[in-house]
Amino acid sequence: MKFTLHREFPDLLQDEWNELLDQSISHVPFLRFEYLQTWWQTRGGGEWPQAELAIITAENENRLVGIAPFFLTEREGKRSLFFLGSIEISDYLDLIVREQDLQLFLKGLMEFLPDSGLDWVSVDLYNILENSPSLPALAVAASEAGMSQETTRLQHSPYIPLPGDWDAYLAGIDKKQRHEIRRKMRRAEEAGGEVRWYIVEDGSTLEAETEGFLRLMTNDEDKAKFLTPAMRAHMHLATHCAFEAGCLQLAFLEVKGEKAAGYLNFDYLDKMWIYNSGLDFKFSEYSPGWVLLANLIRYAIETRHSEFDFMRGNEIYKYRFGAVDRSVMRVTISRG
Repeated sequence: MKFTLHREFPDLLQDEWNELLDQSISHVPFLRFEYLQTWWQTRGGGEWPQAELAIITAENENRLVGIAPFFLTEREGKRSLFFLGSIEISDYLDLIVREQDLQLFLKGLMEFLPDSGLDWVSVDLYNILENSPSLPALAVAASEAGMSQETTRLQHSPYIPLPGDWDAYLAGIDKKQRHEIRRKMRRAEEAGGEVRWYIVEDGSTLEAETEGFLRLMTNDEDKAKFLTPAMRAHMHLATHCAFEAGCLQLAFLEVKGEKAAGYLNFDYLDKMWIYNSGLDFKFSEYSPGWVLLANLIRYAIETRHSEFDFMRGNEIYKYRFGAVDRSVMRVTISRG
């Protein structure tokens, strides 16, 4: 394998990058070329003001076979390589490589890194799903290279495996929660034209709709702090990027013409990826968050999606809607 270090985004590799991702060990929206390029423009919405691009690619017989989408920065007093997308706003990250090439790619990567010219002490990889083949492979590759390696559990990341129809889904959740979902949806339906939900489909309204979603987010004190000017700029860029790629699901529930709840999701492959949400608490009597979420689950079932992924966070409502638990992991590799 021939390894190459890229200090600027390799625009000419965009198509090959995404084609490799289609066959990779972890096919998630946060690893698409367009998403990571957008993330890099704002350094994760200002999360990493001091960072150097350090993407490493591997070719075999002039064919792209592996990507380590890294950047280099100083954190906690040491120079470390991180996944592009780390840490806060990209729920799932990983190497981009076919499973059959994984071990050979990692062996070559561990040999390449010490002589790459990069000034690094550790490789600190966040948000790898617990079932990723890269976890055991990284442990083997680090050991063979004489480096120390540690794997830790980071966060819960629950999801709902979706059945074939709405009634089967409801039958599979707790009886009390099933009753609550039906009751709240029925109340919204009985309100007639006062309550409606929709998915944004018109690109000409996307800027205004995104701003409306951010306003809903600011009703939560923690989310208001999160939405710095740099982060707001990133959110606008990310929604436009996802819309152009055909994988944005920006959905709202309105009460009397006002936005009462919103969800910003990715509709990617046959899964729904639930990214962020916002509420206007003055409409709490209508339970807008629950009603919109229930409608989105029903929509995902009716459109034959296989999974409704809540991603990171162990908020209790996720489990009340029938989510199954899993985790994301962190792998730290240190030079010997």
